[in-house]
Amino acid sequence: MAPNHMREALDLARQGRSLASPNPLVGAVIVSEGEVVGRGYHTYAGLHHAEIIALAQAGEKARGATMYVTLEPCSHHGRTPPCVDALIRAGIGRVVAPVTDANPLVAGQGFARLREAGVAVEIAEEYTAEAEKLNEPFLHFMRTGRPLVTLKTAITLDGKISAPDDNRGWITSERARAHVQELRHDSDAILTGIGTVLADDCLLSDRTGHPRCRPLLRIVMDSLLRLPLDSKMVRSARGDVLVVTSSAASPERKKQLEAHGIQVLVFDGPGGRADLLSTVEWLGRQRYLSLMIEAGSKLNWSALESGVVDRIFFYYGPKILGGMEALPLAGGIGRRRRVDAIRIHKIQIHPIPPDEFAVEGYVNVHGDH
Repeated sequence: MAPNHMREALDLARQGRSLASPNPLVGAVIVSEGEVVGRGYHTYAGLHHAEIIALAQAGEKARGATMYVTLEPCSHHGRTPPCVDALIRAGIGRVVAPVTDANPLVAGQGFARLREAGVAVEIAEEYTAEAEKLNEPFLHFMRTGRPLVTLKTAITLDGKISAPDDNRGWITSERARAHVQELRHDSDAILTGIGTVLADDCLLSDRTGHPRCRPLLRIVMDSLLRLPLDSKMVRSARGDVLVVTSSAASPERKKQLEAHGIQVLVFDGPGGRADLLSTVEWLGRQRYLSLMIEAGSKLNWSALESGVVDRIFFYYGPKILGGMEALPLAGGIGRRRRVDAIRIHKIQIHPIPPDEFAVEGYVNVHGDH
C-alpha cells in the first residue's frame, strides 16, 4: 500500500503548478493505521506549507502517524515557521520523502532534526528521480542561483524554423502547440528577440487558462528599442513585460515605453547587443525559477553559445523545407568543427501522435566529447 501514498503526495504536489513559485511544489499525505487522515499541497498565496495543511486536517490522528511528503520538510524560518517543528509537536512517528531539499538553509537538516527528535525518516529512493524532475526549476535555482533556462523551438525534420518568403501557417500541429502552452504555464518567464516580435506581433502569453500565482513575465531582447508602441505586447502589458536593451538605445524611446507600463533594463553585452547572461542573472535575483526562450535563429544561437541554456525542448513537425535560405534552428557563426559541437545528453523523446515528437535534453556544460 505504501507506494500509493507517495504517488498521491506527488499528484497533490502537481496541483501547485504555477501557484507555488518561487517555492517548491510539495504534496503531503498523513496515514494513520492504513487510513489517510490528512492531505495538503503548497501554493505561494496560501502561505501554509503542504505539511501544515495536512497536519491541520489530521488533528490528533497525526500522533504516531506516517507522513509521505515529496520534499524534505523545511527546518528554517522563511515566511513561515519551520515545518519540522510542527511535525515534532504533532507527534508524527515516521516521515517518508524521496528528495533532500537543495536549499542550503535546509539541505539535510530537516531530516537530521526529525531523527534527533525520535521520528523515523525513510528516503523513498524509487521516487527520487520523479520528485526531482517535479521540482527541477526549484532545485536548479537553489544550487545555482539562476533560473532553469529551456530553449524551445518548433522545427522541421531538416532542422529549419522559418521559410525565406512566407511564414504563415505552423510547423507543428495544434496538439503540439497545446503541449507548448503547458510548458509556458510551467515557466515563470518567457523570452524572445525583437526580430520575432516585429515579424509575428506575438503576445507570448500563457493561454492554458490555468491559474497562476504571478503573471508570466514576458521579456523582449531589444538592443535599439524598436518595440512598436502599438504592438500586442505593449498594448497588453500589465506590469508583466520587460524589455532588455543596450546603452545605444534612445533615452526618449525608453521613457515612452516606461510610460506604457513596460519595465526597461539596460544590460550591455558583446557586440553592442543587449546581454542575455545579465538578464538571466537578474531573473535569479528576482527569484524567477524558470525561463523559456522562444526566439529566432540568431538569438537561439546567442543563447546556446553564451552557455545560459540548460535544457532544450524541440518540437518536430513531419515536414521538410530544404534550401539554403530557410533559417536553421540556430544561426550565427555556429561551431566550425564537428568536434566542437554543443553536446546534448539525457535525451527523452515525447511522442505527439500521429506523426510528431518532441526532443527534450540537457546541455552538457562540461563539453565532454
